[in-house]
Amino acid sequence: ENELGVQAPLGFWDPAGFTKSGDVEDFNHRRSAEIKHGRVAMYATMGYIVPEYYKFPGFCSPSLNLKFADIPNGIQALYKVPLEGWLQWVALCGFYEFVVNQPVNPKEPGNFGKGNLGITGKSIEDAAKRTRGLNSEIANGRLAMMALTGMFFQD
Repeated sequence: ENELGVQAPLGFWDPAGFTKSGDVEDFNHRRSAEIKHGRVAMYATMGYIVPEYYKFPGFCSPSLNLKFADIPNGIQALYKVPLEGWLQWVALCGFYEFVVNQPVNPKEPGNFGKGNLGITGKSIEDAAKRTRGLNSEIANGRLAMMALTGMFFQD
């Protein structure tokens, strides 16, 4: 009940019983995955919304004469962007995941030593403010995962 992410109105919610064993390492692994998925979902949600209002000028693929403005929003972009573009994106994300984004403390899920908002490089020193910030990140990540699911169905 005292873990990060335990928030009203549900409190500690584990309907599938993943934490019944009480294994702390397993819990930390699952929490780390939840935080990582939440961060990706927040970026993906922004990636769904921003192209409605702004697209990069220029070409996504000059050899195919494909401009950024020609790429549709949402899931339809999967079919318009060439395979090579998606492979570059996967390679970049893989590099970041396996080389850059290394955990600094296995007892703190989601802590990659990037600091506040991932840019300052140092952690929030006030314990209450840090707990509030981490709880907010988990809650916003959960919301983004649900929002992204809704956007997929809307498409």
